[in-house]
Amino acid sequence: MHAALDLINNEKVSAIIGPRSSLQAEFMIRLANKSQVPIITFSGTSPLLTPIRSPYFVRATIDDSFQAEAIASIVKSFGWRSVVAIYVDNELGQGIMRSLSEALEDVEVHRSVISPEARDDQILKELYKLKTEQTRVFVINMDSSLGFRFLKKAREIGMMEEGYVWLLSNGMTHMM
Repeated sequence: MHAALDLINNEKVSAIIGPRSSLQAEFMIRLANKSQVPIITFSGTSPLLTPIRSPYFVRATIDDSFQAEAIASIVKSFGWRSVVAIYVDNELGQGIMRSLSEALEDVEVHRSVISPEARDDQILKELYKLKTEQTRVFVINMDSSLGFRFLKKAREIGMMEEGYVWLLSNGMTHMM
């Protein structure tokens, strides 16, 4: 954020490409409005940004809600009746949940919320809890660094074996 302020105040830029995540977007939108310097983002995908109107904020990508229908189609095509949505407790994770719940209206959706600052022992605790439940279809919506740690721990405790299904949102796959 400091870099954006420096670019606007000292370098007198005409536009800024960024932010790198939806989490930074709200601040950047306020900054763009105040400075009247356009901000163009290719990674601010949270649907929660959509209601924020600003002539200086341009989203050059689709928002995360568009993938909800695709995820629902996969779930329905395999006839799965129950899924666990695992998401990070911030704008990125929460942004897709309304769309996903609507798209999966005929499917039982359980929720598992992970802190963005979750330690490995906290991730393991949540995974062990999920392992005891009947649902074996998981939809993950979180940033890739946390998501990869989550999947690594799932592998360590045997949750990447036959009988488990992991669907990854764009928040995870765009960094692969």
